[in-house]
Amino acid sequence: MKEKIHIMGASGAGTSTLGSSLSKVLPHTYLDTDDYFWTTKFTKQRAVPERRQMLGKDLLCNENYILSGAVCGWGDNFKSYFDLVIFLWVPQDIRLERLKQREFQRYGNEILVGGSKHEQSKTFLEWASLYDHAGMEVRSRTLHEYWMADLSCPVLRIEGDYSVKERMDIVLEYLNHN
Repeated sequence: MKEKIHIMGASGAGTSTLGSSLSKVLPHTYLDTDDYFWTTKFTKQRAVPERRQMLGKDLLCNENYILSGAVCGWGDNFKSYFDLVIFLWVPQDIRLERLKQREFQRYGNEILVGGSKHEQSKTFLEWASLYDHAGMEVRSRTLHEYWMADLSCPVLRIEGDYSVKERMDIVLEYLNHN
């Protein structure tokens, strides 16, 4: 069984949901890159050296783990820490609709025009919409493909609009046969 799993993809692709769900049926500790990236969730970033130190410590002290999110750029030094990378891709229209719903669940009417979170939410959704077409300058599919190209571990690609259960079944079948 793969002991050190990293799940990556665009914001809204379901990396956190899949990672959390898998950790409930596998003997793996669940870790989310957001917990290392942000000092204040989604508003204040942690300094890169501090993120690296915190994540490195947690990766080294857990024998089995699932890390969701992306470490491209700030955490390239962790590439060798994984023995399986799972790449999730969801069509942009579905992914952006998920993100809009998630923003409303988190902040309610505050994301509407005039609300205290309107500009933050608008900026986030604009950033997230760049994923499929942007270059290496932002978190994009181009950046993720480049990052995965020289991994020493296998990459399991799950591309399409699958349910959490379907994705779990794909991963569990892969793990049982590899």
